[in-house]
Amino acid sequence: MTPYVGAVDQGTTSTRFMIFDIRGRIISIAKKEHDQICTRPGWVEHDPIQIWTHTKAVIEEGLAGACLEGKDLAAVGVTNQRETVLAWDKITGQPYANAVVWQCTRSDQICAELIQEGGQDRFRQKTGLPVATYFSGPKIKWLMDNIPDIKAGVEKGRALFGTMDAWLIWNLTGGPGGGRHVTDVTNASRTLLMNLETLEWDKDILSVLGIPSQALPAIVPSVDPKGFGMTRADGPFRAVLPIGGVLGDQQAALFGQTCFEAGEAKNTYGTGCFLLFNTGEAIQFSRHGLLTTPAYQILGQRPCYALEGSIAYAGALVQWMRDNLGLIQKAPDIEALAETVADNGDVYCVPAFSGLFAPYWRSDARGVIAGLTQFAGKGHLARAVLEATAFQTKDIVEAVKKEFQGGLDFKSLKVDGGMTENRLLMQFQADILNAAVIRPEISETTALGAAYAAGLAVGLWSGLEELKRNWAVHSTYLPQKDRAWRENLSAGWEKAVQRTLNWK
Repeated sequence: MTPYVGAVDQGTTSTRFMIFDIRGRIISIAKKEHDQICTRPGWVEHDPIQIWTHTKAVIEEGLAGACLEGKDLAAVGVTNQRETVLAWDKITGQPYANAVVWQCTRSDQICAELIQEGGQDRFRQKTGLPVATYFSGPKIKWLMDNIPDIKAGVEKGRALFGTMDAWLIWNLTGGPGGGRHVTDVTNASRTLLMNLETLEWDKDILSVLGIPSQALPAIVPSVDPKGFGMTRADGPFRAVLPIGGVLGDQQAALFGQTCFEAGEAKNTYGTGCFLLFNTGEAIQFSRHGLLTTPAYQILGQRPCYALEGSIAYAGALVQWMRDNLGLIQKAPDIEALAETVADNGDVYCVPAFSGLFAPYWRSDARGVIAGLTQFAGKGHLARAVLEATAFQTKDIVEAVKKEFQGGLDFKSLKVDGGMTENRLLMQFQADILNAAVIRPEISETTALGAAYAAGLAVGLWSGLEELKRNWAVHSTYLPQKDRAWRENLSAGWEKAVQRTLNWK
């Protein structure tokens, strides 16, 4: 069997294709950014055709960069921004409208009505999730209620709904000419429509939202050699290849970090920031604002579950500082700017641009910059922007500790994603958590997790233990600050968070 496996990583700001070898080492990367379409405050859209076009382009570029052809790959994996959802016509293959992005708050009125009728946790015992604009189900209802073509398509049996993995798989496997309409358990779980016990669409919730099950994709395990179908020979791979593994991006990062045992955790610093804590085969419902979600499922095995803390704005906050304020030219420049000052000057930035996610779940919150004095400069703001990601992560870690009633000794955290290259942020993260922060040798763990899942499905790797042997440490950051320092800064952050509430 060929020792190479490919992974499509369809993210919030870009789409990438990466090729890995049997040791999990990167052979090639190709990347294209797509447009962030914001037509109203709180609304975020993506163009599905642009994303599909970019997907085809990066696959071709990635293969060329590795001097390989599609037939040289053992399998293909897919990972994707979760919760982002779209509707398309199964006859023409054309989307009815732009995709509604996970950050988008247009379904806030639908969620408010659901909460008024049954409380924010009305579906939690089935789905592990609170009612929130974050999830795909209310977005699907909004599309049906507000776009006549979609409503007509549903009535005619032509409309298909799906998260971005389903859209890409459908196109890769044939599109209107017989594409597979399928998703995996991790992506399905982010819709607010899947029952965690049965791993099927919940009929009662579908009835409440008025969503027909026949318009939704079939749900299959994350690692499945046949469940996702084969790529078409006339597609971008120019070969018939198994799509062996599919995982939502954060579950893919957990898989790529080889956090296969209960008690292991990872935090991904990307557009948003997402901490997943493996709870094994046990479904543990949160009492402190965390989400319960499948971590992954291998065909023929029980699913592995996780607790998750989701943060909407991490790297996206740095992009906002670059694009909207013009204080830096490139995202990496923020580290040098932040290093021009010794501390944050008592300035805090809370990026509640579309409300606060875990552990607060407050859609009424909006972003603030607090603690400004005449002394504050752009260096202090840069530091506050970086520290915001670390403070939000600390909120999640504290919520995880509360779930275990103080019985969890959180000594280390595996980290990945683009922001882990920022040494100032990683050291601050270790200091504010009072825990070691460990960055792996391969930081592209989201794509790596999809590649691992795909290769595992076709027997490229023998099992999870072999994957664990591939993992290696790049760098470790140890805490250097005392308790008084942590408590003082944390108190300032908590005051700033309170200023964001009841704005909308």
